[in-house]
Amino acid sequence: QVRLVESGGGLVQAGGSLRLSCAASRSLFRIAMGWYRQPPGKQRDLVAEITSGGSTNYADSVKGRFTISRDNAKNTVYLQMNSLKPEDTAIYYCTSLGQWGQGTQVTVSS
Repeated sequence: QVRLVESGGGLVQAGGSLRLSCAASRSLFRIAMGWYRQPPGKQRDLVAEITSGGSTNYADSVKGRFTISRDNAKNTVYLQMNSLKPEDTAIYYCTSLGQWGQGTQVTVSS
């Protein structure tokens, strides 16, 4: 089991950037991690994932704008979000080993 804590959300203007962090309570080495988001009134969907082997996958809507990465020494996974759009507004969650963090709010103003 693992405890996950997200941070880095906030309010940003369209075109801006944010970097989300997900700190884990244990080593993430060779463990798959994912970032999901849930806009108001909508379902939670995958944004980006990094596999145990280090491969990455992205939702079509964020390809070229978002980058997922990990720092195994810090037990942390990041989501760098550039060229943000109002439609990126959502609560962002990280997940691994069947566990979820509490989420961090990202709001993009037009």
